Amino acid sequence: MKLREKIQNFIHHMEVVKNASEHTLRNYSLDLKAFEGFVGKREVDKKLIRNYLGHLQMKGVSKRTVLRHLSSIRSLFKYLLREKKIQVNPAADIGSPKLDKPIPKALSYQEVEELFKQPNTEELLGLRDRSIMELFYSSGLRISELASLSRTDFNFRGRSLRVKGKGKKERVVPITQTVAKWIQSYLKDSRRYEEGKPYCEKDQQAIFLNKWGKRLTTRSIDRLFKNYLRKSGLAGNITPHTIRHTIATHWLEKGMDLKTIQVLLGHSSLGTTTIYTRVSTKLKREVYERSHPRAKKRQR
Repeated sequence: MKLREKIQNFIHHMEVVKNASEHTLRNYSLDLKAFEGFVGKREVDKKLIRNYLGHLQMKGVSKRTVLRHLSSIRSLFKYLLREKKIQVNPAADIGSPKLDKPIPKALSYQEVEELFKQPNTEELLGLRDRSIMELFYSSGLRISELASLSRTDFNFRGRSLRVKGKGKKERVVPITQTVAKWIQSYLKDSRRYEEGKPYCEKDQQAIFLNKWGKRLTTRSIDRLFKNYLRKSGLAGNITPHTIRHTIATHWLEKGMDLKTIQVLLGHSSLGTTTIYTRVSTKLKREVYERSHPRAKKRQR
């Protein structure tokens, strides 16, 4: 039985027995017709299937579409093996190509400045929020790490901060003079606010407090960021975690090496950090296309 006939039998089975949707049937038909065209009169084996997947990638087909083609091929040969039309499934042990992680969005320097303008620093809570923003952006902390900070974690003289990260791993990150001034200003004003406030024992060293004098939770910090993002017109698909992506991207653009960024962010693997090279390249391309006089064709 020729490959074309085997494919036709499979499509018929999916339509009549499995009651597959028109969309699914169309994808199977298109994918397997393309595969048949590549195979020609050759015998199908693992090497040929791998060559076909490589052929698709060389043509510029996206990894997601390549995965769909592989899924169609696997389904075909599972069916043929079950129906005893073949004795060995040539697609059985072929691994799937890994999908690229989506490129995280990063804010521009102007957007960061606009966000920082939102808290009213004439009020204590606004001063607290601006301090949180400055620290969050300059250090690249996770929100959970920010929420767990205590006064003893800060070394203002040495301008550094001890952070308890994932897996209880500790790291020391530098803080800028600007951040140190904002935090110290907040702490100075908050002392008056704290007088007479009841504390839980575990909150006595908490640095960022809510209006009841208790440690700010991760959820509270997340909520205040979302509120200011909305006020600055940066809502939508922008999240507080976007700011962590942003500082990593800005570090890279300023020439910081990936290994240092990995340490500062508390990534256990350098592979996690390399995604920011894609962000930086994307941003540079966008700036180039906006700025270069010959990057775009002139409209006539």
